[in-house]
Amino acid sequence: MKTKLILFTLSLLLAMGICSLSASAEESRIVVSASGTVSVKPDMASFGVVVKSDAKTADKAAAESAEKYRKVQSALRVAGIPPEDAPTASYTVFPQWEWNPVSGKNVLKGYTARHTIMVKERSLAAIGRVIDGVVQAGADEVQNITFSSSSYEVLRQQALAAAVANARRDAAIMAKAAGGTLGQLIEVSVGQPIYEARVPMETMALRSAPAAPVPTEIAPSEQDIVVAVTSRWGFIASPAVK
Repeated sequence: MKTKLILFTLSLLLAMGICSLSASAEESRIVVSASGTVSVKPDMASFGVVVKSDAKTADKAAAESAEKYRKVQSALRVAGIPPEDAPTASYTVFPQWEWNPVSGKNVLKGYTARHTIMVKERSLAAIGRVIDGVVQAGADEVQNITFSSSSYEVLRQQALAAAVANARRDAAIMAKAAGGTLGQLIEVSVGQPIYEARVPMETMALRSAPAAPVPTEIAPSEQDIVVAVTSRWGFIASPAVK
């Protein structure tokens, strides 16, 4: 009985030692963050078109804004933009107050109606003509032009693959520098892709243009699709030299 107890104790200690070594080995990790970038020339654009009207009463401001909206939407149809690519982004009617220094109070000056349309143009070659059309139709502002690519998803996947490859390369370099080799990939996570212009385009505020203005030209720069990953790898230490 005593012999069995001793053997059991030795077996337990040996198992604990093996677990301890395994736990120690599992603690050897290499954590690497890396990114992949793919450049693309945009072939689509989106921008906001604002029509607004000021009047003494709210209903008159809304009516005048509605008429401007109708004319702008008609101009968009002429330019080849379907209704589903020119939805309403926001609509507000709000009072305009003015401070009266004599009475020491805010006085109601009138009302402003503001209607914003978000336009999507699927051909960059036509965007200048579309902008000219809405401005001539009475748009008060053209704002927040952003560019995108119809091949975005394919390019995002390419950037993701490059990010993982870069992470593996950097992890292997770190493992070698630390005197070991790179083990298996344990975990990898990806962040939200970044789609950025190399030269940002400023917001444009435009007033109604004459009947035959100089055509608007829009020339977007190349865009970078950037995908970042964070990865954890196993580290295999080289045997100690005796």
